[in-house]
Amino acid sequence: MSNKREQYDFLIIGGGIFGIYAALYLAKHGLRTCIVEKEKELLKKASIVNQARLHSGYHYPRSVATALMSDDNKARFTADHQPFINSEFEKYYAIDRFGSFTDSLQFERFCEYLKIQCKPVLRHPLFNYHRLETLYSTIEYSFDPILIAEYYRQQLKQHTDKIEVQLYSRVEQAEARGGQWVVELSLLETGTRREVEARQVINATYAGSNAINRLFKVAEIDLMHEISEMAFVTSPQVKNLGLTIMDGQFGSLMPYGLSGILSLSSVAYTHHKVSYDNLPTFDCQEENPECRPDFLSICSPCPARPRSNYRKMIGQIKHYFNEEVEFHYFSSMYTIKSKLKANYIDDGRPTEISILNENPRFYCIFAGKINSIYEVEKVVKF
Repeated sequence: MSNKREQYDFLIIGGGIFGIYAALYLAKHGLRTCIVEKEKELLKKASIVNQARLHSGYHYPRSVATALMSDDNKARFTADHQPFINSEFEKYYAIDRFGSFTDSLQFERFCEYLKIQCKPVLRHPLFNYHRLETLYSTIEYSFDPILIAEYYRQQLKQHTDKIEVQLYSRVEQAEARGGQWVVELSLLETGTRREVEARQVINATYAGSNAINRLFKVAEIDLMHEISEMAFVTSPQVKNLGLTIMDGQFGSLMPYGLSGILSLSSVAYTHHKVSYDNLPTFDCQEENPECRPDFLSICSPCPARPRSNYRKMIGQIKHYFNEEVEFHYFSSMYTIKSKLKANYIDDGRPTEISILNENPRFYCIFAGKINSIYEVEKVVKF
């Protein structure tokens, strides 16, 4: 191990979109950062394995705080990422006739409170009204995760004077010394180790948040975790259309950005396994020793990943369309989705940026909605 320690203003652990945006924001203010990412590439997990919904608030009638935050950040995110936004499709929300936690009147009052469009649609040739209590025309866009990921990779290349990216690396240990963090990193390809110093640390590892918090000896956050599948389909009849069924064990269909395919998710079938431990602990990790609760692998290529539920997802979404509408399976991606245990009941997804140590400062970013990347600007102090 080299005795000379590289010094940074910020060490950012996690190379997803929240970590990368934080690094770019800090670089624009003249601060030197190092991004530490355990994978061989950036932006390979939750940043791309999602439904690509640019939330406007509709999705959270039981969590007004999440809805307001989603809508608050939508305009700025859309403007900043205009080439990667799909706004050219019809978006509908609907209430199932059976088993919904939210009825039509509640949903309409919720949308009125948020001041977002919600127009009842009495007839539409593609939908099955025998199963729908009410269908609403709404305004909601999707973003292209693959194009956005490449955009941010290119952004990093334009700031190499301020941002260093350390791929395929692991934090081995950390210690607060003299008002700075001294962090030991291992380079997994060569097995070599290096120590770095940073005035502040940002933990942006999402599902890996508590594993990093433990290494830095700061408080854990109460999390639960799910191994989740995002299915992708095509349809000759449904191309430029999105449908979300509210609110309970239902599903959603959305254009996956500008790709020409549709993302399909289901509350009942997307989540295969659940862990209520603060670290993501699953039985499939016994089959893959490279994936551990404190050091997670990428789920999609994992041989121990769950068997796809795409047939059940397609079967569920077809209930809401006429019999003539066809859906053809394309592929699936998997990742670990995490959420705060406190939001289990209301299904909220608030963004939380906690300061877990003051001197030297340690932040933990926990967020599940891409619109919220700007929240770091409100909390981080230089």
